[in-house]
Amino acid sequence: MTDKTNMDRLKTLAVCVAVLATGQCVAQDQIETVVNAAIRPVMQAQAVPGIAVAITVNGQSHYFNYGVASKENGKAVTKDTLFEIGSVSKTFTATLAAYAQATGKLSLSDKASSVLPELRGSAFDNISVLQLGTYSAGGLPLQFPGDADAPDKMLGYFKQWKPTYAAGTHRQYSNPSLGLFGYLAAKSMGQPFDELMEKSLLPELGLKHTYLKVPQTQMGLYAQGYNKDDKPVRVGPGALDSEAYGVKTSAADLIRYVEANMKPASLEDPLQRAIAMTHTGYYKVGEMTQGLGWEFYNYPVTLDTLLAGNSTQMAMEAHEVQWLNPPLPQPKNVLINKTGSTSGFGTYVAYIPSEDIGIVILANKNYPNPERIKIAHTILSALLK
Repeated sequence: MTDKTNMDRLKTLAVCVAVLATGQCVAQDQIETVVNAAIRPVMQAQAVPGIAVAITVNGQSHYFNYGVASKENGKAVTKDTLFEIGSVSKTFTATLAAYAQATGKLSLSDKASSVLPELRGSAFDNISVLQLGTYSAGGLPLQFPGDADAPDKMLGYFKQWKPTYAAGTHRQYSNPSLGLFGYLAAKSMGQPFDELMEKSLLPELGLKHTYLKVPQTQMGLYAQGYNKDDKPVRVGPGALDSEAYGVKTSAADLIRYVEANMKPASLEDPLQRAIAMTHTGYYKVGEMTQGLGWEFYNYPVTLDTLLAGNSTQMAMEAHEVQWLNPPLPQPKNVLINKTGSTSGFGTYVAYIPSEDIGIVILANKNYPNPERIKIAHTILSALLK
């Protein structure tokens, strides 16, 4: 057998994905055909300048890049382009909080004011850390009011805030809720949140190109975001911004993060337990089960179910919750997902651990969530046939 034959076979293996347990083999160009057909019409219809897609199947990563990271300089999107991922950041925050519990620094059952004494005498005497981490504190809003959206104003806001609902009875999706959850986790560990993330958690996850504050040396890779009017914009500072929506990362790092969530066995024991905690179901709203940061659905799942669980109504309105007692460890067959947006960026992450498949879609425009979910559902469905 010649060296050329060996090399040709290696190249074939490198572009071949064993699709789950079927024994089928899908070539890279076949995957690309599926991804192109899903991405390009949406990209054109929504005027998205650039999109990076990463797919993992059976531990093999595949990257597909479209358009430009900046319309001003025409630089092409690559797998290393940095995107703002908005609320997908909440899954990192949840992992840090779960790590704090796994290492004995924090108990999710603690009352918030016992972790942060400055909150004593407020509503947070009766609100647990877990309720903050699952948006069930009693109606904290989606965003901080404008006059409280600064680090030196947030504690004053929390001290005077009055719940709309009894703690634990309703889900109200909220940046202040999840942000305070992360803030308390960092307090329990005795270090600033940003430092814990960038110097401890992210390196332990094997992520070398993920940031809260993009270093000057990496600014050339930081995509320019565009708002609904196609004006250039990037996320600005705010109260608990790092904790709730502050992560910037690449398709290559984000798919590595997905792989760590699907197969955490190579990680240190406390981090394995932390990831399992984020995949635990705490309550249900309709067909969606709320984890820590992540949200999941019994698999197989219909497109309509995913659209309902990630709808504007789910994000903007309060919903009564059905707590799972005891909490439900990750079911065998489940699709785990999270959307994320800033003014100029839109992200979607979905993965199915039992099938060893996952997808991340990063864009430098905040285009509608339903379009992102349809793209992912189309691609995953094609690969799972």
